Amino acid sequence: MAKKYAAIDIGSNAARLLIGEMAQENGHVFVKKISYTRLPLRLGEEVFENGKISSRKADDFLKTMKAFELIASIFDVEKIRACATSAMRDAENGNEIIRLIKEETGVEIEIISGDEEARLIFGTFVLLDISKDKPYLVIDVGGGSTEINVFEHGERVAAKSFDIGTVRMLKGKVDQVDWDAVHDWIAQNVELNDPHTVYATGGNINKIHKLLGIKEKSPVKLSQMQTLYTDLSELSVNQRMDRFQLKPDRADVIVPALEIFTFCMKELGCKELFVPKVGLSDGMIYDLHQRGLAEND
Repeated sequence: MAKKYAAIDIGSNAARLLIGEMAQENGHVFVKKISYTRLPLRLGEEVFENGKISSRKADDFLKTMKAFELIASIFDVEKIRACATSAMRDAENGNEIIRLIKEETGVEIEIISGDEEARLIFGTFVLLDISKDKPYLVIDVGGGSTEINVFEHGERVAAKSFDIGTVRMLKGKVDQVDWDAVHDWIAQNVELNDPHTVYATGGNINKIHKLLGIKEKSPVKLSQMQTLYTDLSELSVNQRMDRFQLKPDRADVIVPALEIFTFCMKELGCKELFVPKVGLSDGMIYDLHQRGLAEND
């Protein structure tokens, strides 16, 4: 019987708990999702504004982790791994809150670097049918940061984490200098004359793919994203929720997400991108499974 693992992803916009196991079907190995819980914790809202997490938000954070730990125990998981990203990297009182959560729940939260975040996300790319002959690129857009990674012959040859994220943008904390940094980095690290297949990850692109009614493995075209951006940006958050059946914490961040993706696509001269629908929590489950195998050897 496959071992179940719990992955907790504490992002700048939401906190997510994925209970999963490794499964196989028709010779294809994948992360089988057993239970998924997402709570709009919004740590980035305060951190990007004030540099720290308020006692009220810290209390919500603690309650979230208690709930996640309880859910994980119901599923009798082999192991829990909890990773925090951009907002917690920036929070002055992050370590203090982590200590409190460890005392109260027993769950140890790691604040991971953009590089480790990328490593975990792309770990699951080995499970996808991606040709190693052609160069490809992965853009991951979160609430606090955007990671761009370049692969050639199946090896990562360049990677960078930028302080451009959807919640950061809503807070007015992204300047022209940040966009210029993306432009300069792409110019220096991506061979633009050699077409790269572009993959996109993150909750927003998964939702964009669904809103546009695109088939599972079909790409999203730049023109479709530009049209959706125009349609959504003309509406208030409440109108977006009503017309597109979006949750409140998705209705506001989806517009800056479209802005980030379309900007990157234009810089790359790319007309479409593929959405494999894998994320940090999938990568964490796969990593826990791989570690388990290594320990049993």
